[in-house]
Amino acid sequence: MSTLAPATAHLSLQDVTAGYDGRAALRAVTMSVPHGAQVAIVGPNGAGKSTLFKTLVGLLPVWSGRILLHGRPPGSQTDPIAYVPQREEIHWDFPVTVHDVVMMGRYGRLGWLRRPGAADREVVARCLHELGIAELEKRAIGELSGGQQQRVFLARALAQEPHVLLLDEPFTGVDVGAREALLALIGRLREQGITVLVSTHDMETAARRFELVALLNGRLVAYGEPSAVFTPDHLTEAFGGQALFLGGMVVIDQCCPGHVGDGEEHRHSHEPHARPR
Repeated sequence: MSTLAPATAHLSLQDVTAGYDGRAALRAVTMSVPHGAQVAIVGPNGAGKSTLFKTLVGLLPVWSGRILLHGRPPGSQTDPIAYVPQREEIHWDFPVTVHDVVMMGRYGRLGWLRRPGAADREVVARCLHELGIAELEKRAIGELSGGQQQRVFLARALAQEPHVLLLDEPFTGVDVGAREALLALIGRLREQGITVLVSTHDMETAARRFELVALLNGRLVAYGEPSAVFTPDHLTEAFGGQALFLGGMVVIDQCCPGHVGDGEEHRHSHEPHARPR
């Protein structure tokens, strides 16, 4: 397994085991993420990708091991970990405007009993502009398209002014243009020193557009540069019989419950030794 030296990490997982309903979905995961890194989290359905994110943000408890952000537990500091869940986990019929949703990102710093001030409104306006949705701020969240809704929740996450941003399956159900816009935003976040972890089924995007990849299947199969992670041995270990190797390419056959196209076969091809651009 390829890993990074813990001394370079600003986000560190040390033998983390977690799960839900009495079942461990992550087992003894250890990985160190440098400040400002961009990491793709890849694995089959049920591999623990969402569990990893929910544990990092405190929605699920750590059963054993520990998580450290800048050497301290994440909840002990004002440098938050922001989380954008999968679209199907959000209740879109809640009667709230785009501006209100993004302002919710400020409550962690304000506290629920304080009213937003000029500085908070400035942050919200900046995030709305960054995501290209300033003209939508008075619209109800339920009236928007799927792509617009995704940008609203990204703006809410950025309004937290996080040091770490978690995006759970953000490329699912979006067109190529929306995917490229999101990847461009992630690139700009690199310049701001924000650490980004993205769970995805898209191995080609993970290999070409992310500097680090974590390959999960309950435990950490491999972690490092894409060329070191996406090897036939690692992919077979993670995906088992779902990984088919054809003429130097790997094809992953799996259905994606809970995603767009639920119940249909999804195929993801990838050149095992491709380098990120």
